[in-house]
Amino acid sequence: MAVLAGVGYSGPPAWTLGRVFSDWQVEPVVLALAVLGTAGYLFGVARIRRGGGSWSFGRAFAYLLGMALWVFTTCSGLGVYEKVLFTDRAVQAVVLLMVVPLLLAMGAPVTVLVEAAPERLRERLRAGLRGRAAQVLMFPLVSTVLLIVPPWLLYFSPWYRLSLTTTGFNILFHVAFVLFGLAYFWPRLQLDPVARHYHPLLGITITVAEVIFDAALGFILVFGSHLLLPHYWEALNRPWGMSARADQSWGGAVLWGLGDIAGVPFLVALIVRVVREERVRTAEVDAQLDQEAEARQELQRTEGVLAEPEDMMRPWWLDDPNLAHRYGQQE
Repeated sequence: MAVLAGVGYSGPPAWTLGRVFSDWQVEPVVLALAVLGTAGYLFGVARIRRGGGSWSFGRAFAYLLGMALWVFTTCSGLGVYEKVLFTDRAVQAVVLLMVVPLLLAMGAPVTVLVEAAPERLRERLRAGLRGRAAQVLMFPLVSTVLLIVPPWLLYFSPWYRLSLTTTGFNILFHVAFVLFGLAYFWPRLQLDPVARHYHPLLGITITVAEVIFDAALGFILVFGSHLLLPHYWEALNRPWGMSARADQSWGGAVLWGLGDIAGVPFLVALIVRVVREERVRTAEVDAQLDQEAEARQELQRTEGVLAEPEDMMRPWWLDDPNLAHRYGQQE
């Protein structure tokens, strides 16, 4: 890692794409959390299967990929150059806030925790997930703020400077961004138990707002004349690569563009959920219509009552409370 010195440069060599994959460092907190989280998840899945349940391979794969990406983002070359290049930190911010949490949430880890827990603890966990604190945390406005505010807080508060010069605040960045992202994706995906269900179209609307805020932050960093932490970059005295101002502009572009790209998988997941919910609703309506038709036929067989042709041919949507008013049928 780069070490600030009065003169000279003491840090990693010139950045190359190959070094992102070949250079590694140890981030003990993230490694410990990843190992414990992976072991706990696999133990929970095994416990569910031993109890006669099943678990989707796709969910398990998404969760494990999220954990692996978390480690890669902090321990690979992205971690090695995080205090030397502004752009490198910007890539980390997007991945830790939007990609890693999305993958973890797609693995439904809370469901694994609840289903694998002993019966007494299971009921307490379910009660806690329905409690007041969970309702507040999962309220759309709150969870949206937890996704939109962290990048602004990082770059326009002392946090950014401290993350470059203090190990504790750097670790806080590695962990807090993932937690902020989880606080957003958990209630929006609704794969895990939530305090209240919201229509997935709400998540799509919020994503549009998030794109706007990302664009605003990227615009400021790309086109703004103010260089963040000029004394830090001057003292670093990096002898290779682009200038500090150009580095900040590229970092802003990464936050702007990569942030929008990272939101695409989430939008796809929401759209898939909308389609699935509509299919379920359609199946329920069809089943109800079939039951009503069978009931009329049974009444005809047992009591000799003939259904009136007008009733037999009556379109179902005329009796649907959500649609009847459109056809002048609502009283």
